[in-house]
Amino acid sequence: MCHIGPPAHTGPVSPGSESRKRDLVRKRRAYATAGIPVYVIIDDFDDGGSVTVLSGPDPARGSYASSVRTPYGEEAIVPEGPAKGFVIGPDITGGPR
Repeated sequence: MCHIGPPAHTGPVSPGSESRKRDLVRKRRAYATAGIPVYVIIDDFDDGGSVTVLSGPDPARGSYASSVRTPYGEEAIVPEGPAKGFVIGPDITGGPR
């Protein structure tokens, strides 16, 4: 069976413990299992704000091979897919919160 999904997913983290668990744990597992190649998490609530770029999904394990966390104020770069090279930097996230 071949799954062809979207090339990437970007999502902000919602406040509250249940929302954070959904955004940071359950969605990460679901997207990796579905083979989504890149998952970008924009988190205003992570120690001043951060962008985490997950890539290299392992559908069998429901996890990503690579996780790169970049604090707000620095540049995060999408490593693969149609958005390869796209920069998520201070123009998008602003500086540290």
